[in-house]
Amino acid sequence: MPDLHWIDNAVIYAIYPLGMLGAPGADDFSAAPVHRFRGLLDWTDHWRSLGVNTIALGPIFESTRHGYDTADYFHLDRRLGTCEESAGLCAELHARGFRILLDGVFNHVGRDFWAFRDLRSHPQGSPYQNWFAGFQLGRQSPRGDPFWYEGWNGHFDLVKLNLNHPDVRGHLFQAVEYWIREYGIDGLRLDAADALDRGFIHDLAAFCRGLRPDFWMWGEIVHGDYRQWANPTMLDAVTNYECYKGLYSSLNDRNYFEIAYALKRQFGPEGLYRGLPLFNFADNHDVNRVASNLKQAAHLYPLYALLFSMPGVPTIYYGSEWGIEGRRSPTSDVALRPRLDLNHALQAAPRPDLPGFLARLAAIRKGSPALRHGEYDELLVRSEQLGFLRNSAEESTVVLLNAAATPSFIEVALPPEQRFTTAIDLLNPGEIFPIHSGRLSVQIPSNWARILQLA
Repeated sequence: MPDLHWIDNAVIYAIYPLGMLGAPGADDFSAAPVHRFRGLLDWTDHWRSLGVNTIALGPIFESTRHGYDTADYFHLDRRLGTCEESAGLCAELHARGFRILLDGVFNHVGRDFWAFRDLRSHPQGSPYQNWFAGFQLGRQSPRGDPFWYEGWNGHFDLVKLNLNHPDVRGHLFQAVEYWIREYGIDGLRLDAADALDRGFIHDLAAFCRGLRPDFWMWGEIVHGDYRQWANPTMLDAVTNYECYKGLYSSLNDRNYFEIAYALKRQFGPEGLYRGLPLFNFADNHDVNRVASNLKQAAHLYPLYALLFSMPGVPTIYYGSEWGIEGRRSPTSDVALRPRLDLNHALQAAPRPDLPGFLARLAAIRKGSPALRHGEYDELLVRSEQLGFLRNSAEESTVVLLNAAATPSFIEVALPPEQRFTTAIDLLNPGEIFPIHSGRLSVQIPSNWARILQLA
């Protein structure tokens, strides 16, 4: 029987392969494949040491430059290797206990996409005229074509697909079926999901679950009501950009009230997204590294403690487990997507103790039903301290965070129906605290956390 709830146990490691593996910035479509992709196998022991069990790969298919300008959905980008290598790699990762998620870029393609190349060569007679949104003869595009088309968000290197065309849908669905059959992928991220036709998302989700009932799908959503995309007939989850921002700005501003408001709004007793396994992250391939966003490096510890204990699925972006920095410029994301050699990263880590901390958090989460799928209740909010209860049928756990530069004493009142006498600290082994008349009093070290299992 398929495990329909495997995502509750997931710790995700997100990779931008073209960057991490040192691929050139542009594809030479006449060049021979370069065998970089299997280099990911060198990382499996490191991922396992972090407690990671799921790998989310950014775009891997043939593209012009950055992977989001697809040229062919059925071929691995030659800068990474061959299709046979990618299928073998995925099989090996599965054999080593990792699930695999791919990036589905379906809103747009690159100008080198095979059907758009045909259109450029035969604009009057191409059978693919209606594959592209806004196609119109007699009006010149900003790229000098004798026809007009829609570019995603005004970028005319990214050609928007007409997702209502049956042949376009058929082509994309066939590609996804190929990825599931040949690579055995366990899920799919929908790039620019807020720009996708929702009927397309509905039909794609039904198609994928028809192939695999345990297939997990989430969409890239920055703004809006997440329930419009994540619901029983569409996606399982979306990117939690609301909490992404609060994770670091609440620390920089000494204002835990910001992230507390978001968590309560999303997951509290009247929360909008209770039960949704949102994709939680501190950074990714589109935004500054979290170590660059934080004013104090010591805040990485309470930040990640929250990321791993809040409702949803925690994600580590490659390299950020060492606290590496990276800022996007007005014209480039290259600094966010660097080549990363494992041995060099281990030797030059800015925060060499951070991976061990993340591993402890992952192990605690793995052993805690409350943290994996429990309800959320706020217990305490101060400018630099936050406390909440995660409660499931199997377990109750209190999480206390201190982002101050000095130790902080915290006392919280547990819900009256809770009948516990002891709090066992899972993050700081050997420390146990009594509960008197439903009240728990503890001191938290500076820039640290306590994860307390109630007994």
